[in-house]
Amino acid sequence: MHPTDLPAQDRGGAIDLLVHGGEVLTVDAAGTVVPDGAVAVRGGRVVEVGPADRLRDAYEAAEEIDARGCLVLPGLINTHTHLAMTLLRGIADDLTLQGFLARVIPREAALLSPETVSAGLRGAIAESVRGGVTTALDMYWFHEAAEAAARAAGWRLLTGPTFMDVPEPPDGRPYAERLGWAADDLKGRTPVPGGRPVLFAHSAYTLVPEQLTAITALAREHGALLHIHAAENAGEVAMVTEQHGMRPVELLDALGVLGPDTLLAHAVDLTDAEIATLARTGTSVAHCPVSNLKLGCGIARVPDLLDAGVTVGLGTDGAVSSNTLDLLGAVKVAALVHKAGGDPTAVGAEQAVRMATIESARALGLGDQLGSLEAGKRADLIVLDLAAPHLTPRHDPWSTLAYAAAAADVRDTVVDGRVLMRDRALLTLDEQAVLRELSSAATAHEKANTV
Repeated sequence: MHPTDLPAQDRGGAIDLLVHGGEVLTVDAAGTVVPDGAVAVRGGRVVEVGPADRLRDAYEAAEEIDARGCLVLPGLINTHTHLAMTLLRGIADDLTLQGFLARVIPREAALLSPETVSAGLRGAIAESVRGGVTTALDMYWFHEAAEAAARAAGWRLLTGPTFMDVPEPPDGRPYAERLGWAADDLKGRTPVPGGRPVLFAHSAYTLVPEQLTAITALAREHGALLHIHAAENAGEVAMVTEQHGMRPVELLDALGVLGPDTLLAHAVDLTDAEIATLARTGTSVAHCPVSNLKLGCGIARVPDLLDAGVTVGLGTDGAVSSNTLDLLGAVKVAALVHKAGGDPTAVGAEQAVRMATIESARALGLGDQLGSLEAGKRADLIVLDLAAPHLTPRHDPWSTLAYAAAAADVRDTVVDGRVLMRDRALLTLDEQAVLRELSSAATAHEKANTV
């Protein structure tokens, strides 16, 4: 929707927030940049984007953010993470994926509870808001506690029931009880702007085919996004092939799991035929380059996925496999790592930024609501302070974001029109209390474990 398409009563007048004076990178289809721009916000959505002098005259704002000397852009969207793993940061470094899982899963079983997940989640929100992340897709246990923490902080979290058929799940709920529990969870949800129901199937190596088809059917029945790890490394591919006689993507396709409401995490080890399958079925991919490199999984074939027309969003993975929830850092790695084959154009600066914004929104099935600064969309935006030597001079905003900017450059973060961080101060979280709570939960865990 363009400003001229807005109903007359929506143009001009009283608004909740006006962000003005900065260079506005809209990330719309045309890549529109407004050099001295402004974003008008009312009722949690963008009312208009345009020249600052005109919008200042047209609107009377209850709250303003002076963005002079700054870059204003859509909030970043993390399409794959395990947020409360902030509790375990640093306990499983320099391991393969399989070694990582062997070390982490027993510790999770001993540590996790609604209270510790809430502590870990609040720490993750603080880190994410500071880094300009306004939305995350979070696959983890005790999602109810995570949702409550995110709601209290005013942060956009997409989460829901997780399925992983292990002997002692942290929540104590065996697989046999999970389908009914998940169905009740989906039925009890109230639709919210900028969100959607989600189900998480961990992987084809922790769930058998009958379980995967049942979870998929439940997701489809409720219009939920289905999120699943797939083809993260060669070891996983070999394991699934040995178990089922098919590679992960082949198996998921045969079971009817793939489709436009399915998002694969990682998708590193793919054949040409599997890339074509993802394109044919409309399945999206969450690319997690930092985690993939740290675990030695390899480099996902992102240029080939993009050439095939597959939607690719960006994720950090958890703070144990990547040690950070810095999505802006992942933008830089995504823009760089695919050049290793000798083609500096493989993933350019603009493409990498789009992967963390509008393409991530599309991967979640929310491209009509999130991911760009356009009239009618949810008002998720960040203000990045450009007054720093490493950001001066500036010739191109895409280049600045992909190759020079850092999470610490984010000055203000807005979600649904609510300012969560202003002048680098968190407004909806007591940061010191969050850090104490997070450290206490992690320290108690360390004292109780000698693994």
